[in-house]
Amino acid sequence: MDFKGDLNFKGRSFLTLLDYTPEEISALLALAALLKAEKKKGIPHRHFPGKNVALIFEKTSTRTRCSFEVAAADLGMGAVYLDPKASQLGKKESIADTARVLGRMFDGIEYRGYGQERVETLARYAGVPVWNGLTNEFHPTQILADFLTVQEHFGSLEGRKLVYLGDARYNMGNSLMVGCAKMGMRFTACAPESYFPDGELVSRCREIAAGTGAELNFETDPMKAVQGADVLYTDVWVSMGEPEEVWAQRIADLLPYRIDEKLMAQAGPQCRFMHCLPAFHDLETETGRAIHAKFGLDCMEVTHAVFEGPQSIVFDEAENRMHTIKAVMAATL
Repeated sequence: MDFKGDLNFKGRSFLTLLDYTPEEISALLALAALLKAEKKKGIPHRHFPGKNVALIFEKTSTRTRCSFEVAAADLGMGAVYLDPKASQLGKKESIADTARVLGRMFDGIEYRGYGQERVETLARYAGVPVWNGLTNEFHPTQILADFLTVQEHFGSLEGRKLVYLGDARYNMGNSLMVGCAKMGMRFTACAPESYFPDGELVSRCREIAAGTGAELNFETDPMKAVQGADVLYTDVWVSMGEPEEVWAQRIADLLPYRIDEKLMAQAGPQCRFMHCLPAFHDLETETGRAIHAKFGLDCMEVTHAVFEGPQSIVFDEAENRMHTIKAVMAATL
């Protein structure tokens, strides 16, 4: 698939938005919008018959797996899913050796798992594009979906104010900060100071922001942070793979940063609520019921009224995972 100008995506991996320019991110979003429109109109885009991709999941996921599998099928490709027990990655076989084996069998590799160094090593040795479906540090395909959703609801990204509330130290806080810096947006991390993103990454994003007109802010007061926001964004307080013992401390630290009706009203009627999902907004999950039994909470990072309310666009966002992932695969293959 062709892009206007001198942008060159073919053969490139997609590991973090730090590796992509604002122009390239905009081009991927434009391609995603085109592919989404074609799908809605029933226009086939099976441009890659005979191609095959490997999907490595050390951490399971509903949205990421379905997005890659449906996107691959729509593009005419085959997809092989490797669950946490189906791969010897880093166990009986080194990541480098696995990369060189899979790179000879597949045209692209998706990785969802733990440290960023694992997906970086895959990309170094595979010889084919590698796509980051989530690591501890970064979640770039999610950010593309988020930004496509913001564009659809607001018409543009530049100058939009996005406030991330909660634990901003890991993949979502990091990646939203990087993405906002790249796209000239106004980003605020709202959390206790010990939950702010890594200082070295903040410095790098400030350098990026100096060239794009983006703003980066860090605030401990939720009511102050959300004023005039276009988007309030949050995520679960305990990530996959973390021990259950951390729940008590996270709840104590982050409960003041729960997104509720009061915060949404403070932000204003223009504001939209976003969440990368899954969300603990009620007692319809095993984890939610366990937390209720132990701590007496009927929701965690967001109230049910906000999650199901008219300002919530979480399911538009979830759908866009597939369209933006399809764009990344199409562009890099």
